[in-house]
Amino acid sequence: MVELLSPAGNLEKLKIALRYGADAVYGGVSHFSLRVRSGKEFDDESFQAGIDYAHSLGKKVYVTINGFPFNNQIKLYENHMAKMRDMNPDAFIISSPGLIRMAKQIAPDIPIHLSTQANVMNYLDASVFYDMGVKRIIAAREISLKDCEEIKKRLPNLELEIFVHGSMCFAYSGRCLISAMQMGRVPNRGSCANDCRFEYTLYAANESHGTLFRIEEQPEEGTYIYNAKDLNLSAHIDKILKSGVIDSLKIEGRTKSPYYAAITAKAYRMAIDDFYAQKFDAKKYSDELNTTKNRGFTDAYLIHRPYQKHNTQNLQTAISDGSHQVVGLVGEDGESFLCKYKLYPNDKVEIVTPHNAKIKECESEFVTIRKENEKFFLKIKKIVGASGKEYESIHSGNTDSIKLGLQLPSFTIFRTKE
Repeated sequence: MVELLSPAGNLEKLKIALRYGADAVYGGVSHFSLRVRSGKEFDDESFQAGIDYAHSLGKKVYVTINGFPFNNQIKLYENHMAKMRDMNPDAFIISSPGLIRMAKQIAPDIPIHLSTQANVMNYLDASVFYDMGVKRIIAAREISLKDCEEIKKRLPNLELEIFVHGSMCFAYSGRCLISAMQMGRVPNRGSCANDCRFEYTLYAANESHGTLFRIEEQPEEGTYIYNAKDLNLSAHIDKILKSGVIDSLKIEGRTKSPYYAAITAKAYRMAIDDFYAQKFDAKKYSDELNTTKNRGFTDAYLIHRPYQKHNTQNLQTAISDGSHQVVGLVGEDGESFLCKYKLYPNDKVEIVTPHNAKIKECESEFVTIRKENEKFFLKIKKIVGASGKEYESIHSGNTDSIKLGLQLPSFTIFRTKE
């Protein structure tokens, strides 16, 4: 069965992704990972705890060490690899040949996965890295399914991983310098400022006499000239799995919310399981993914060639709201939740549970749970915090956990339609 691989931006999101259906997660510590913010959310202790937690569930953790070092950082990389090796992860994700050789020397027993930053799109490049000892290649995002089939035909023992969901970079597989030029933040060293998401005003200059004209745009035609839509291949999971050449389906998004980690894992878990059960339903997964915040969705280039696509950019907005608002997140103990939006007595919210978790109709002093149209809903009777204080209302930012008075699965989510 194909692997579902989810992002782990911190320990909580790691646990949520695994509980909601991921088979494996990827993440890292420090700026050697190409996501500085998520790297800072893990320290050595919490990352080790995440690896131990995943292994306790029979699941895997892949360490991102996919930055590109300068000469004066090579010794730091050696030390970092040795530290990560001792945590017993399931693979290193690496971008460059030199670091592959370093990893083979420092951690010969740790499998190597080649980062998408290496831009592998053909069997010639794939064979070079395979000969170097790479176990899996995370293909360039511009690759086609037919090209994946050709690589697998020639290198049947090489694992192939593809992105199926998440933010898309304006540049070729993330090789971009816009942020470095404008903000001094280098994308390929993990500190992208996401300048491609900004709204731009265009000007025309006449250099002979220094005249500068602002180019006016018609309403709704947009000025987000670089802004790519988000990738969403949920409707094509059946085609991908029928090909038989993909070993892992990867979701982007280590800096995104716990809700995103949960819902993307849940939707793609359903798609995978439904395919094998011969009851694939693309609309079901699409409806679930549309509840997350996104920039609009595109199926990008795996199924279609770039010249066949004219809907991969969002020229109106940098981000849009999903169809639902997250209201609360149940803690790991299952006995209380933190408010993520706003709640009042008598409010009714939908309950979203982790993969294979079961709940039933029940009631406590604080809440009532009822089933309606195959979904479970929670109604707030009264809002009482762990501190003992009763609230007339509660809003996000309040760190007083709200009592449930009953047990729900860890990391259950409450949401409501916008």
